[in-house]
Amino acid sequence: MSATPLATLARTSAPQSTLRRFLALDAAVTGANALAYLALSGPLGRFLGVDSTLLLAVGAFFTAFAAGVGLLAARRQPPALGVRAVVEANLAWTAVSLVALTLWLTPSTAGAVWTVLQALVVAGFAALQYTALRVRQGSSD
Repeated sequence: MSATPLATLARTSAPQSTLRRFLALDAAVTGANALAYLALSGPLGRFLGVDSTLLLAVGAFFTAFAAGVGLLAARRQPPALGVRAVVEANLAWTAVSLVALTLWLTPSTAGAVWTVLQALVVAGFAALQYTALRVRQGSSD
């Protein structure tokens, strides 16, 4: 992915702003999921065919993750090591979600679709963040 389509997607040509926006979007989406899982674990658990205790645990994890990603996004220049950690965590979450779906979870149809869609969105965040980091590093050389 070149810098031009990436900047168009982020609506800025500054690599630093692009990276921060993708981190902030990740934090916002993750935080919204965290709130939903924590506040509505019972009804969502029934709808998705997943144990509500699992949703509570995932919601707690998402709360901490969203806070960490939000802190990175708030920094004027997020450190590359921190951004790489977020990218790797997102890729790990994607893999774990898909493996859990095939080997462990027995969700409803809605839950299976949700798990796959969520994994794709998280993988998309990882790709956008990684590309924005690469563009930022290339612009500072």
